[in-house]
Amino acid sequence: MLDLLLPDRCAVCELPGRALCDLCNGRLIRLLPPVCERCGAPGPWPVARCGECAGRRLAFVEARAAIVYDDGARALVGAWKERGRRGLARVAAGLVAEIVAAPDVECLVPVPGDPERAWERGDTPSRSLAHGLARCWNLPVRDGLRRTRSLPRQRGLSLDERRRNARASVVADSALPASIAVVDDVYTSGATADACAGASRRAGARRVSVITLARAVR
Repeated sequence: MLDLLLPDRCAVCELPGRALCDLCNGRLIRLLPPVCERCGAPGPWPVARCGECAGRRLAFVEARAAIVYDDGARALVGAWKERGRRGLARVAAGLVAEIVAAPDVECLVPVPGDPERAWERGDTPSRSLAHGLARCWNLPVRDGLRRTRSLPRQRGLSLDERRRNARASVVADSALPASIAVVDDVYTSGATADACAGASRRAGARRVSVITLARAVR
């Protein structure tokens, strides 16, 4: 009865039916190899370091994402994060599990949400994605990180401004296992991923991977 009264709509095209229709799903650009071994940026051939991450000191050993953060992915993430469509976490987890191999880690650690925005939304997308992937990959989830402060909106900021905002913005509440995967919804500049990886390493993690649904591609 609820499906009849409130039919689901595609998060991208908004046509009634499914949370992500087959047409819009097919239009999402999968991030398939070759990619940079370190940050996961796509390229014409595999490289150990690409122009985006070369020369940067990164606390994570590798980052992988499922889809390119284009207009379709932006609409999907916006419906999930800003319009309260929590069921899209299952869609996101399915997309990641389709493209990204299960990591050889002891647990998944979600990127901590901004406290004020998490209260407004009633949910942290990174946490719901981590739990969705945990079911796919049979891995535990560990909420071991927290924000030290609320960050200003990152939209419209340069890469350097994003990195400065994220620096020292995350700490670990307790010791973490030696190998973990940090989970987030979008990899934009890598600043948040790096801040979380750095905090994890200070808490005992020796090998930190990063897994996201989408990735900005320049």
